[in-house]
This record gives sequence, C-alpha cells and structure tokens, in this order.
Amino acid sequence: QVQLVESGGGLVQAGNSLRLSCAASGRTFSSYAMGWFRQAPGKEREFVAAISWSGGNTYYANSMKGRFTLSRDNAKTTVYLQMNSLKPEDTAVYYCAARSGGISDARQTYPYWGQGTQVTVSS
Repeated sequence: QVQLVESGGGLVQAGNSLRLSCAASGRTFSSYAMGWFRQAPGKEREFVAAISWSGGNTYYANSMKGRFTLSRDNAKTTVYLQMNSLKPEDTAVYYCAARSGGISDARQTYPYWGQGTQVTVSS
C-alpha cells in the first residue's frame, strides 16, 4: 500500500508556471505507475499525465502536451508535475494517484489517491 501527499498548488497568473509534487510513503513506490488527474468545479475528474514505474514512459492528455512535464525520483519517492504556460482553464484540484502495472489514463484503475492540491490560474 502507498500513501500520497500532493503539494505545490497555489494561485498564479496565466502564462506562469507551477511545479506540483507528490510524495509517497511505502517501500514499494518504485513498483507503481503514477498518474495525475484534475477536477474543476462541476466537472468530472480528468486525466492529466502518467509515468511508468521506471520513469521511462510518460503519457499526457492532449491539452497538456508540450506544456506539462511529468517526472519521478524513486530515491525520493516523489513525482513531479511541471506545469508551464498555465491557462485559466487549468484551474482545478490536482490529484496524484498510484497503480500497479503499466501507465493508464483510466482513473478507475488507480486504487491509491492523494487528497489533492488546488491550482488557480487567474487571467
């Protein structure tokens, strides 16, 4: 089992950047694929990006490609989501999640979730 804690959210102006972190506890962190999802008010939780257990494979939602970069440091049991060129429509609560096996964009396949961190982008 793994526990996840997100941090790094906040209020930024459009065009600026934020880096979110997801710190994991548990000795098997390096065996988990990690994903980021987000949920805006009144909307369903949507996929943002995912990374394989080794960090060798990443997958992004189309609207995030070229702006967001996902990485991980297994020695620090932490995953990072670098978000550049932020837009007001990126405003949401961002959640990290963990799953055994390969990367996935399906939230129902992730059994472990953090509590989320709020990102607000002003225009």
